[in-house]
Amino acid sequence: MKAAKYAPVDLNNGFVVAIEIIAKVGEEDAVGRALEVLIEPTMAEPGVKLFLPYRSPTNPRSFFIFELYLNEQGWAAHQKTAHFKAFVDTTLPRLEKRERVPYVPYTGSEGYLVSNKV
Repeated sequence: MKAAKYAPVDLNNGFVVAIEIIAKVGEEDAVGRALEVLIEPTMAEPGVKLFLPYRSPTNPRSFFIFELYLNEQGWAAHQKTAHFKAFVDTTLPRLEKRERVPYVPYTGSEGYLVSNKV
């Protein structure tokens, strides 16, 4: 069962995907609406902790999405969902740029999460 809320330490434990997208000129509002539609079904997925889309206040064509999954398998499962596939099919043609960068919690030389160090 998916947790309703996560403590700060839980938010630094998982698999992060940072996504930057730039909409083509004239497509920015359609991209924004498509991201809005994606929030609810994505947050309902069992492997998703957070799905947070942002829009730049200085460049309305620029969006950033912060995705936090329980693990890499959660990200893989997300990409197989009907809502993700529909987003890709309808939104990718509206984009000038799409860059996805995965991240895992940084561990120092002693193997501890950085957030656990004092």
